[in-house]
Amino acid sequence: MKEISLGLLIPFLGTTLGAMTVYLMKSKINVKTEKLLLGFASGVMIAASIWSLLIPALDMAEEQGKTSWIPATIGFLLGIIFLLVLDSLIPHLHLKSDKPEGIKSKLKKTTMMVLAVTLHNIPEGMAVGVTFAGAIIGNTGITMAGAFALAIGIAIQNFPEGAIISMPLKSEGMSKTKAFLCGTLSGIVEPIGAIITILLTNAVVPILPYLLSFAAGAMIYVVVEELIPESQAGDHSNIGTIGIAIGFVIMMILDVALG
Repeated sequence: MKEISLGLLIPFLGTTLGAMTVYLMKSKINVKTEKLLLGFASGVMIAASIWSLLIPALDMAEEQGKTSWIPATIGFLLGIIFLLVLDSLIPHLHLKSDKPEGIKSKLKKTTMMVLAVTLHNIPEGMAVGVTFAGAIIGNTGITMAGAFALAIGIAIQNFPEGAIISMPLKSEGMSKTKAFLCGTLSGIVEPIGAIITILLTNAVVPILPYLLSFAAGAMIYVVVEELIPESQAGDHSNIGTIGIAIGFVIMMILDVALG
């Protein structure tokens, strides 16, 4: 139980450490560094979606005697739709954008910036929770080492996300401490979502392939809708591309080596 608790907290720790960089940097985050970090986060999430979620979903469905691609397809598309709905409803503001998305609200700009990051932390928490649930159940093809590999990979990409949210908040006039707390709290949905999934472990056994691919779809939505466009906007887009390659390879190695 202790190792599971640790595994669920690892991604949140990554966000916290990233948010702490607000105490180390004196001004705005360098544009090239920001693009590299955004690209890196994208690469990690793409690789995690494939090796940690979709491939296990396909294998598991086949072992259950189902046509392997059907649960993966349904789950993946539902994950896309789920994030599309949240994106349309929750008021939020992306980096370097003055046009809020979601329903109209009178929320502060800084609050909507935090909500933007919180929004795409939801599928990451679900992904970690589902993989640990699979490892707990056993006979699913998901090992505890594989679940930890995903948690570590998500933590690695959460580090730049924590930095990317806390630094702009500071630039908007927040104190360093408040910017750090907001950056940290943006990741709190991850362990909460993971814990809820773990508590429902016995109920999710028959639909685990759907849930794994659902998390994959939700993560890919975030990558395509937000991270990659932000990493490719303006100058130095090649740096974002390099970041994607590095993040993808690191997550792939983590999953294959530990999974």
